Amino acid sequence: MKTKLSTLMVSLAVALSGLAYVGNAAAEEGKMVGPVTKITLAAGGKSATAVLKDSKTGESVTLTITDDLTLDKFKDKRIQEGDEIRARFEKDGKNTSKSFKKTAGC
Repeated sequence: MKTKLSTLMVSLAVALSGLAYVGNAAAEEGKMVGPVTKITLAAGGKSATAVLKDSKTGESVTLTITDDLTLDKFKDKRIQEGDEIRARFEKDGKNTSKSFKKTAGC
């Protein structure tokens, strides 16, 4: 009886961990390279939005940036409109930025 219960518990744990993995994998990741056409800092300075023009498709994509390093680069003008950017972001409706760097190496 104990072995059946143990087997059932292990099977349940494996099934639940598999479901958790599928839930995390559901968010799609986008990648793009292109020039910044517009940067808008939020009033508190804790977030910003940047519009990038995808160099492959010509489509404009708005990204939400919340990481402090990139926000500091916006404030210091190290990243400004016209700079070519390599960005990775989650396609979650807000296009939350995961990585936002100059292509020329900064």
